[in-house]
Amino acid sequence: MTEAVLTAVRAHLAANLSDATGPAPESASVTFLGLEPIEILRFHAHDDLTRFATLGCSRHPMGDPTATIADPNRGPRAELVLSLRRADGLTAGVHRSLAVLAALPAVEGVVLTADALLDLGEPLWEGAPFTAVLLESSDVPDLELPEPADPVRFFDAVPITANEAAWKRLRGADALREAWTEAGIDIRDPERGAARM
Repeated sequence: MTEAVLTAVRAHLAANLSDATGPAPESASVTFLGLEPIEILRFHAHDDLTRFATLGCSRHPMGDPTATIADPNRGPRAELVLSLRRADGLTAGVHRSLAVLAALPAVEGVVLTADALLDLGEPLWEGAPFTAVLLESSDVPDLELPEPADPVRFFDAVPITANEAAWKRLRGADALREAWTEAGIDIRDPERGAARM
């Protein structure tokens, strides 16, 4: 069923992120020792957004990696979507970073949920001030899978700085969003400054 899931997810992402008249998404595959590959799809939109989407995290349900018996069908599934404005030439290394984040459920048993903080501890791409992402519900709708599998959910991965990550840990995701709103910060701008706390 795993390949059928990925085929369905790829088609779903293309239907929701592709510009009808635009080119097909570019693709890069990242492989980690002992894990199945994670693919990163890059979509260019007419609204000057570049969207990077993971493909492979939803291959298996998320759950406790130490469980003696893993249910191959039931359990939450997810993929990540990173949307950046005017990102061309600014995001060297972002494919690997997204793949690392998408591999966390398989490696560390992390279950991806809205408001989760995923911290890499290193720049998300070369020269970026962002070292972590805050997950938010995406505008990509859930993908229903045949029973008994749970649907695939899609989360926007919002890049945040180390200071913003500390603020989120201390005050919560809503307080961080309020700080962005008050400062008029465009969270999709890869060259934006951090919110002042």
